[in-house]
Amino acid sequence: MQVIVSHINIDFDGLASIVAAKKLYPKAKMVLPDKISIPVQQFLAIYRDSFEFYVPRQIDWKLVTHVIMVDIANLERLGAFTKELPKEGIHYTVYDHHQPHETDIKADSGNVELIGATVTMLLEQIEANKIPITSFEATVMAIGLYSDTGSFTYLGTTARDMKAASYLMEQGANLAIVASYTDRPLLQEQQQILNSLLLNATEIQVQGIEILISWHRQKDYLGGLAILARKLLDVTGSHAAFIVVEMAKKVFIIGRSSTERVDVLPIISSYDGGGHSKAASASVKHGDCLEIVKQIKEALPSIVRAAVVARGMMTSAVKTIAPETTIEDAAKMMLRYGHTGFPIVKGEQLVGIISRRDLDKATHHGLGHAPVKGFMSKDLVTITPDTTLEEIQNIMIEHNVGRMPVMDNNQLVGIVSRTDVVEFLHGKDVQTNAEIDGLGNKPIVMNLMDAMNKNIDDIIYSLLRNIGEKADKLGFKAYIIGGVVRDLVIGFKNEDIDIVVEGDGIQFAQMLAEEFGGSVRSHEKFGTATWKTDEFCVANKSYCREGLKFDITTARREYYDYPAALPTVERSSLKEDLYRRDFTINAMAIQINDSEFGKLIDYFHGIKDINNKKIRVLYNLSFVEDPTRILRAVRFEQRFGFLMDGHTQELALNSLDKIPAVSEVRIANELKNLFQEQHPVEAIERLAALGVWDYIIGDGVASLEVLERVKELKGVIKIVTNKNVNNQDIHITSPYDNDKYRFWICYLASLFYDNDQWLERVQRFTLNNDDVEVLNHIQKLEAIWQDKIFMQTSLGVIHRELYQFRVEAIIFVLTLTSDYRQQAKTIIEYLQKRVAIPALLTGKKLKELGIKPGPIYSEILFEYECAYLNGEISNKDQINYWLQSCIDDR
Repeated sequence: MQVIVSHINIDFDGLASIVAAKKLYPKAKMVLPDKISIPVQQFLAIYRDSFEFYVPRQIDWKLVTHVIMVDIANLERLGAFTKELPKEGIHYTVYDHHQPHETDIKADSGNVELIGATVTMLLEQIEANKIPITSFEATVMAIGLYSDTGSFTYLGTTARDMKAASYLMEQGANLAIVASYTDRPLLQEQQQILNSLLLNATEIQVQGIEILISWHRQKDYLGGLAILARKLLDVTGSHAAFIVVEMAKKVFIIGRSSTERVDVLPIISSYDGGGHSKAASASVKHGDCLEIVKQIKEALPSIVRAAVVARGMMTSAVKTIAPETTIEDAAKMMLRYGHTGFPIVKGEQLVGIISRRDLDKATHHGLGHAPVKGFMSKDLVTITPDTTLEEIQNIMIEHNVGRMPVMDNNQLVGIVSRTDVVEFLHGKDVQTNAEIDGLGNKPIVMNLMDAMNKNIDDIIYSLLRNIGEKADKLGFKAYIIGGVVRDLVIGFKNEDIDIVVEGDGIQFAQMLAEEFGGSVRSHEKFGTATWKTDEFCVANKSYCREGLKFDITTARREYYDYPAALPTVERSSLKEDLYRRDFTINAMAIQINDSEFGKLIDYFHGIKDINNKKIRVLYNLSFVEDPTRILRAVRFEQRFGFLMDGHTQELALNSLDKIPAVSEVRIANELKNLFQEQHPVEAIERLAALGVWDYIIGDGVASLEVLERVKELKGVIKIVTNKNVNNQDIHITSPYDNDKYRFWICYLASLFYDNDQWLERVQRFTLNNDDVEVLNHIQKLEAIWQDKIFMQTSLGVIHRELYQFRVEAIIFVLTLTSDYRQQAKTIIEYLQKRVAIPALLTGKKLKELGIKPGPIYSEILFEYECAYLNGEISNKDQINYWLQSCIDDR
């Protein structure tokens, strides 16, 4: 026999989970416990006959072989009937969303996960298995889901719970009924207990957290205490509450928390109770409620996590201005640094603060020339480094201030703004003395030493260890940053190493050159240097490599004087250096100092975005300041199979009109990088969908004809550059895969080709003489293709016409030919063989034969190429005979 059971004093999540489990285990009997919470009793008073429920006395427990437990994992909390279960031979399935406890049963199957409601995980299986449910069943399950998540407001609620609610709505859940049972008024008896709890309540502060403890005694048992605990929190506004109620010879203890800083479970667990960090309960037989209240008070300090304080949130060092600074200059500085306000300092004394709103108003009234001292706020509200987050929020609300200077011994050491608070509360990685972020989650802690050892060449890995040790000696903090960190997280190999130091990057590069040899090329304006080694060997000198190159950068911030401008740079911290980068996945660092080697630093949750396959900007003006990042976002989308998150894509769409302000050279560099990736066609289609091409080329780029042409171009390039060429003397892998081939310009030309003056327009995007030459060859080839190349089958004849033309141009014009498929095989064969003609005949050999050097050498060698391509020569044995006949002909 199979039975589905839940805990004593069953709540709506337990009831809903029983109904949901019945859909997964249709042969099982649904058994309600002997004691049922008051809200569930009220529901069953009307709807009990809608389901075939059993009570424990109706079940012959000795015949039970399979127990399905929902919303509970502790056998003892099911009720007294568990004593009648066979000791052996029972299969236990558990579905629960509470924190695991050592007293939990060892289940044979099921699922235990920390989500908002147990019914969610059961609904996921129902949906996955396409099991139909009625609208009434959906309504019952929705009551359980809504009640256990506080209508999705409790901190334990997850996205999965929200998706489950959406599914239930699709199945016809009646929200009117849901609302009537999830927000019912208290019964008179419950209201009396609540009034007593309010009278007996004591509020205790622990590290800025307000915890309410209250008690009540009565003779008769009454359920629904969990509802009263939640009401108590709502009424008092406390961060957490414990209620201790003595009735029916038991003491019932309920703990509730609305903050990540308070975990009620440890106290409840000490009384053999269960639940999770935000909601838990226990009962003690023959206990004394006042004694238990005393014990809980003594235990409170142990369950409150250390406070998040201003020191971990503030921005420092603080940019300040003098009272005499003009409104116009202050506004420019605010734009430069992206701040929303500036403290105003006279000497070393803080005398005022001015906001962006104040500056905007003054500027609007033509007062840009006036000093800020006439408009600054003098009634300052300051805090200390130890002011807690809760106190900061209260101060901001009470005084309606958006930024607060942080003062330490009358010295300005930082500033906390609304933005800092919002970012912290929404999970930004801010250091606290409890090492938790704003949501109480532990920050991403990861050491990538193993990944570095696996995916970085031994010689480079060894050199990084040496560089870290050198940084330690100089007192510098050193990190590898950017793409190499991203690829190490993903699991890709990448040896393009960029190093950032919190110090002087140029000085550090020069010291490395002195230590390990090599040369340094520096760029003072940007605080960067390129260090190239002559040779580096590992300790045993057995493994060396020449010409290693490292870009070494001073940690810096960038600001933009106007949209699409090139950035201006100044020295800053690692965090601000990472903040200036394009996307979160590229804004991570790995420390290489010896004691912290391999430590990942991820301020902006780049790892989460990698796991979620998202491209996300770090700040809202990112695309405005540099519109080429839109092209870069698409490049990373195609490379990794990621997508911009909704907000980032919206920002990109809103910034498309900034693209024309960017120089053709900068756009061309981004397009070159994009077209050299593995998926240029998909990238072109994605850019078309976003509307990017409208601002670079114009209409028509996404037409079927254009996309088909681009696909044909990619196909031919892939065939030509990837195929191995074989003959009896040589085996050559295609040498096309190097930087001298400019296939990228062919993709761009394909997009422009249908537009007027396409050639002239593409030429504006060329990056070097090779690009220009490809376009010129395309123009010349178009003029002769139909007359001299079309339908030729002799490779030697084709070579006579095409040898002087670049491969890129030949491929491009080939794909323009209306009947190109008929020609493609011959031209592709020609290009593959042309690049792999073996040196069976050389000028040296001609000289040995007594032929006087001169133009005849070039003529003979060219004829040799044509003969080889025609198959007249295939090995060294044939070369002498052919050469003699060639000389005789002359």
